[in-house]
Amino acid sequence: MKLDLLLKNGIVYTMEEEGKTVEALGVKDGKIVFAGSDQEAEQYPCDNVVNLEGKAVIPGMADSHMHMYAYCQNQTSVNLEFARSMDEMIQLMKEKAESTPEGNWIKGVNFDQTKFKENRFPTKRDLDKISTVHPIVIKRCCLHAVVANTKALELAGVGAGYDGGSGGIVEFDQDGMPNGILREQSTKVFDEIIPDPLSDEKEKKRIFLQVLADMSSKGVTAIHTYAAKIWRYNEDINTYRELDETGELPVRVTVYMDELFKPEVLTEEQKTDPYRLVQFGGYKLFSDGSLGSRSAALQEPYNDDPQNSGFVVCEQEEFNKKVLHAYENGLQPAIHAIGDRALDMTLTAIEETLRVMKERGMTEEEMKQRLPFRIIHVQMVNDELVERMKKLPLVLDIQPIFLCTDARWIEDRIGSQRAKGAYAWKTLKEEGLIQTGGSDCPVESFDPLAGIFAAVARCDKDGQPIGGYGPQEKLSVYEAIEIFTKNVHYATGQQDILGTLEAGKFADLVVLDQNPFTVNEMELKDIKVQQTYIAGKRVF
Repeated sequence: MKLDLLLKNGIVYTMEEEGKTVEALGVKDGKIVFAGSDQEAEQYPCDNVVNLEGKAVIPGMADSHMHMYAYCQNQTSVNLEFARSMDEMIQLMKEKAESTPEGNWIKGVNFDQTKFKENRFPTKRDLDKISTVHPIVIKRCCLHAVVANTKALELAGVGAGYDGGSGGIVEFDQDGMPNGILREQSTKVFDEIIPDPLSDEKEKKRIFLQVLADMSSKGVTAIHTYAAKIWRYNEDINTYRELDETGELPVRVTVYMDELFKPEVLTEEQKTDPYRLVQFGGYKLFSDGSLGSRSAALQEPYNDDPQNSGFVVCEQEEFNKKVLHAYENGLQPAIHAIGDRALDMTLTAIEETLRVMKERGMTEEEMKQRLPFRIIHVQMVNDELVERMKKLPLVLDIQPIFLCTDARWIEDRIGSQRAKGAYAWKTLKEEGLIQTGGSDCPVESFDPLAGIFAAVARCDKDGQPIGGYGPQEKLSVYEAIEIFTKNVHYATGQQDILGTLEAGKFADLVVLDQNPFTVNEMELKDIKVQQTYIAGKRVF
């Protein structure tokens, strides 16, 4: 058999089990047909031979939870990620205001008040210092809170006594007027009136291709991207299908919607086609907010805000109905749950859904054929919640890179005792729960090597806190790579065709400039991708 591609002289970590390596991989028609030694590879003729020069190779990396449309939108906004004070934030926004026609909207993204020296939320008064003739909105990095200036509040009709609606939070000053801070469902009042910067199809395509190329350069071969119509992140699967049809799509894309849809029915041939790059995923639901904005639902009040326990999107009975309705319509529920109260609520809804379906006659075998429920974030657990999770068909979509930011304030937020059950990745691994690695981009960077570093070192890039936060919960390098490679594909039922480098699987792989299994943990963050392949085609 003549190969389409032969990679030789490498240290290829197949990820089938810890420590297993081969020297060479042979690819034919998008699939791996040979994995073995350089000597064994001699029997395969090939015109396209790549000498790996002793470099490390791992399976293509994936992001199990991100918002592609949101990230592309953000490329047109002011990035406040590196602002470290109110003055820096104001100056960055002023620069944009000076080049923006009067009356046009100005949007800032990725601010994090915990990184400001003032360590407080901006208000309309701070944003009014930027401009009073431009409507201005800045969005927190978690996406769950925005701050608006006076002009923006006026245009949105947010005034005295404004009702933020079910699941919405609007803050008011002592004079009864809004202070500019809105959280959760109430933020959509701005998304409904701010023009979508990607409405121009030509500009949208340019930005998408630019971002996709950046993904390939970081070794990303698959993403699970989520719509969030609350913020007008309206994912359209046709965007990716059109790029695929023209040969411009370098990443596998699974699209999750936050409204009910009819599931795809694929033939066996379609399922096993390595060149099929785009597919629908499941149905996204929210149960609570975020820890950073103190809107995640907790069983006990916040340690640094004793009058507040966060909030849930809806009550238990209604939430049960939503999860059941999705499941009985053949969809995979994928549920955002950050706080321990939200996780309890989510597990109750899943337990109730399975109970009802069994009562209706669904057999254990039929349940095994269904995709697992996905729980997204899972940032707070305790022993009782872990025991319940172990009894359910679940994958847990975690974001290790969150801890690089959150370690600075998590104990202030929830107290040292509850913090023992926060970001408890090793515990969850040892209890047999499958975790997948993601970024929640644009909340954090989609660079999977940054996520692997965070999972192993549990500190920021400067090494803080020294020794890592909660070092007992560190993952090994193998375990960390596992959650960004093989584990992600359990979530979509594709573990038999993706995620490891063995004969019969799709040829998605990454060549690294350093070996992650031999460098020290602080050097993991400095590893660079040299080559990326998808279905045997080099895309970077």
